[in-house]
Amino acid sequence: MSQSPVELKGSSFTLSVVHLNHSEPSIIREALTEKVKQAPAFLQNAPVVLNVAALTPDADWLQVQRAVMDAGLRVVGVSGFHNDEQKRSIQSAGLPLLTEGKTGKVTKAVAPPPPPPKTRIISTPVRTGQQIYARGCDLVVISSVSSGAELIADGNIHVYGMMRGRALAGASGDITSQVFCTQLAAELVSVAGEYWLSDRIPSTFYERSARLFLQDNILTIESFN
Repeated sequence: MSQSPVELKGSSFTLSVVHLNHSEPSIIREALTEKVKQAPAFLQNAPVVLNVAALTPDADWLQVQRAVMDAGLRVVGVSGFHNDEQKRSIQSAGLPLLTEGKTGKVTKAVAPPPPPPKTRIISTPVRTGQQIYARGCDLVVISSVSSGAELIADGNIHVYGMMRGRALAGASGDITSQVFCTQLAAELVSVAGEYWLSDRIPSTFYERSARLFLQDNILTIESFN
């Protein structure tokens, strides 16, 4: 029997979410262009989800999408819509809708799913090209992380070794997440979408112990022992 020309398979991907707080396309374009310029290797042509919870239904969604694309990003979905009017206007623009959580009335009691693990622990070196994602929990690496490797966690990230790759904590938007490293030399470090490239890390913290966290939505670094 010949193989089907197409197959549909389930999978999962890590996507950045752009929270839009303004509906004016020119303002969106300018702000995102500046973000992409700061990290072109990380953001240029990156797929993103637009969270529009702060916008009204009368936004020009086609122009909003064009502004995001002109800045160098690719829209793969829209989330955060909060009423049917906004949902219809987004759909009429041809943008795919993504639901972040269940809505509607619960008609039948069901057993809750088992809680996710609180911590994912990696005890071997993380090599170049590897990506490790701790979904719904913290990530602890008891070894080194090479350049070109990527750590992603919905919670905190702890690295007890040389950290040379990328560390993205609070990937699902948790602004209380933090990054802890005993030897910080990261290519990129991020907490809930706020990030620094290596040249933003103060030289006094290079290859030293440090923790990074958000303070008033600004990425902040401190020593820790």
